[in-house]
Amino acid sequence: MTSMAYNQAAGLGGMLKKGHTSMQGLQGATLRNVEACHEISTITRTSLGPNGMNKLVVNHLGRIIVTSDCATIVKELEIEHPAAKMLQLAAEAQDFECGDGTNLVVSFAGELLSQTEDLFRMGLHPSDVVAGFTKAGDKLMEDFLPPLAELITPMADGRVKEELERVVKPVLAAKQLGSEDVLAPLVAEACLGTMSSSGKPSFSAESVRVAKILGGDISQSHVVNGFVALRGLETTLTTAKDAKVVVFGCGIEASATEAKGTVLMKNADDLKNYNKTEEKKMEEIIKGVADSGVKVLVAGGSVSEMALHFIERYGMVCLRIGSKWELRRLCVATGATALVRLGAPTPDEMGHCDHVYQKEVGGRPITVFAQAEGSKASKLSTIVLRASTSSVLADLERAIDDGVHAARAACKNGKLVPGAGATEIELSLKIGAFADTCPGLDQYAIRAFGKALEVVPRTLAENAGLDQGKVLTALVAAHANGKTCAGVDIDAMGIDGASGICDETKVYDLYQSKASAFRLAIDAAVTVLRVDQIIMSKAAGGGGGGM
Repeated sequence: MTSMAYNQAAGLGGMLKKGHTSMQGLQGATLRNVEACHEISTITRTSLGPNGMNKLVVNHLGRIIVTSDCATIVKELEIEHPAAKMLQLAAEAQDFECGDGTNLVVSFAGELLSQTEDLFRMGLHPSDVVAGFTKAGDKLMEDFLPPLAELITPMADGRVKEELERVVKPVLAAKQLGSEDVLAPLVAEACLGTMSSSGKPSFSAESVRVAKILGGDISQSHVVNGFVALRGLETTLTTAKDAKVVVFGCGIEASATEAKGTVLMKNADDLKNYNKTEEKKMEEIIKGVADSGVKVLVAGGSVSEMALHFIERYGMVCLRIGSKWELRRLCVATGATALVRLGAPTPDEMGHCDHVYQKEVGGRPITVFAQAEGSKASKLSTIVLRASTSSVLADLERAIDDGVHAARAACKNGKLVPGAGATEIELSLKIGAFADTCPGLDQYAIRAFGKALEVVPRTLAENAGLDQGKVLTALVAAHANGKTCAGVDIDAMGIDGASGICDETKVYDLYQSKASAFRLAIDAAVTVLRVDQIIMSKAAGGGGGGM
C-alpha cells in the first residue's frame, strides 16, 4: 500500500524507498564521477599508440584476453560506475562507426575531466566549465580541425590497392607494430574483393571475414575471394569446378514424424520392403538434386549414412556446417538460398562457385569456396590468418577488423590529417590562443581544454620510452615555428641527441575518425560534468548498491 504521508524531517530518505543511496554536490557527485572517469582513462592510456602495452583481462567466465585494443578492454572490464560507463559507451560507438580512435576517446575525455579538478578548486562552477568546453569544442570542430585536412593529400581512389594500404597501415601499426606491412596488403585486397564495381567505392565491413588457424607464422596468411569453412568435406570426392551449389538449412536425413506410430510387420518380406521404401525415397531426393545440375551440397545439420551413400553414387561433394551464421555467410559468398525442405532446388535457389576444394592448413582440413576475380556471385572475402597462439590470433583479428572499418570510412570520406600527435599539439596551441581572446570565466576552461589535448603526444612519447618533457617542449617549439606536420618520432628511443620529434610525420589519421573521436569525447565529458546528483535505488535481490 502506498502512503501519501510525507515526513519533512526525514528529508529525501522519507520520500524514497528504504535502501536507496544518494550523493549530491561538487564533492558528493561531480568529483566522484571525475575520479571514476580518470581511473578508467589511466588504465587505457598506457595502451595508446604503436608502443602501447597490452592488458591481460580475465573476465567472469575465466576467459583470458590479452590486448591493447581500448574498445575490447573497456568492454571486458564489466564497468559498473554509471559515469565511467558513459566513456565505455562512447568508445563502443567510436569502434562501431570508425574502428579506430577508441583509445583517443577515453584518454581525451578522461584528461578533460581531470583538468576540471583544478578549475573547481579555483572556484569555477560546473556550468562555467561546461560552457567553456562546449565553446572550445565547437571552435575546434568548425574552425581549427578542417584546415588540417588540407595539409595531407586525401585518398584519391578507393579502388586503388596502394591508396587503401596508405590509409589502413597506421591503424594496423597502432595495434600490431611490425606486422602492418604484412597485414595492410591483406586487408586492402580483401576490401577490394567485395567492393561495388560501379559508382562510389563502398563495401560492408561484414563482407570481410577472418578464418583463424592456429600454428605457422603471420607471413603465411592469405586472402581467399570467397568463403572458408574450418572443416573438411564429408565425401571422398574433394573438389568441384564451376559448380552449382545447394544449401540446406536442415540435415540431409530421413525426417522423423511428429506423431508417434506403430508399424506392424507380419513376415520378413515386410521388413525388407520397409527398408527399401526408405532407401528409395532418399535416392529419389538425391537424384532430383543431382539432375538439377548441382555438384555441391551443403547441410546445416547431420548427414545420414544412407544420404552420404547416394551423394557419393551421384558424384557430388558434401559439406556439413553446424553454425547458422556460417551458413548465412556461405549463402552470401555463393548467391544461394538456404532451403528448409529436402528436394531439388529451383534455378533461383541455387548458388554458384568457381572452385570448391579441400586442403590442409596447419594439420587441419579446411574447405575453400573460391570465386574467380571479378565474379558477380562473390560478395565475401576471407582472410586466412595464421599465428602461433590463440591470444595473438584474437588480437590480430581485432586489428584487421579495425583496419577494415577504417578502409570503409575512407571510402566515404578520404580526407587525412597528420598523426603521431601532430594534430593534437597544433589544436592545443590554437585553442590556447583562442582562450586569450575570451573575456569571461570560461576562458580558464578553454585553456584547460587546450592543455588536455597534449595528452596524446605526451602519452605517445611516454609509451615509446622517450622523455615526455623534452619531446613535448620540442614539439610545441616546432609547431610554433610553423612546422604543422611535426609529430612524435617513436623510433628515436635510445638514440643520442635525438629530439624525439619528426618535422614531417609519415603517419596519417583519418579526418572522419579523428573528428568523431573528439566529438564523442567532448560529449561524454560534458554529460558527466552536468550531473550534480546521483540517486541509486536498492539493488534487486537484496544486494546493496554501491559505487
